[in-house]
Amino acid sequence: MNKLWAAFIVIGIVFCMATGNAVTINNEMINGGKSALKMVIEMLPLMAIWSGLMNIASKSGLLNKLSIMLSPILNPLFPDIEKGHESLGLITSNMVANIFGLGSAATPFGLKAMKSLQELNHDKKIASRSMITFLVLNTSGLTLIPTTIISLRMMHGSQNPTEIILASILATFFSTFFGLLMNKFLSRKEA
Repeated sequence: MNKLWAAFIVIGIVFCMATGNAVTINNEMINGGKSALKMVIEMLPLMAIWSGLMNIASKSGLLNKLSIMLSPILNPLFPDIEKGHESLGLITSNMVANIFGLGSAATPFGLKAMKSLQELNHDKKIASRSMITFLVLNTSGLTLIPTTIISLRMMHGSQNPTEIILASILATFFSTFFGLLMNKFLSRKEA
């Protein structure tokens, strides 16, 4: 992937120089840097607040209670994980962050959950069934309120930044449903 991006950059630079638009490269690098910094500065408070709330929820035991509430959903999805294991709390944290459309805040919980699942894994060189199921669940990212997308749409002057909520719910519901269905089918076929 790195080679592909490097090739795109080199091709773009060569094309701009060949067509006499070398100034365009400088302008785009400066404007791209400014845009990226502006976006980070505007999104940072949202991520900081959410990460802090999730940390408080984790330390207060709220996430464990949520994982107990979600156990009718999580237990059939993760039959290899014993009830009350820390990985279920981390998976719950990841799911809650994704449900609220905060994928960046979900990432630390996803990494911790995967590390915890790896500790339960008997064959350290091959992903376990639970790890694959979690990867499917995390990647499809069921989202009810796409907070990050709404924030980005607001930053860029959208007239109705929340109009994407229904489309987001439908798209992520179907991607999650079919991803888990395919995961179940392939895991049964392999067994």
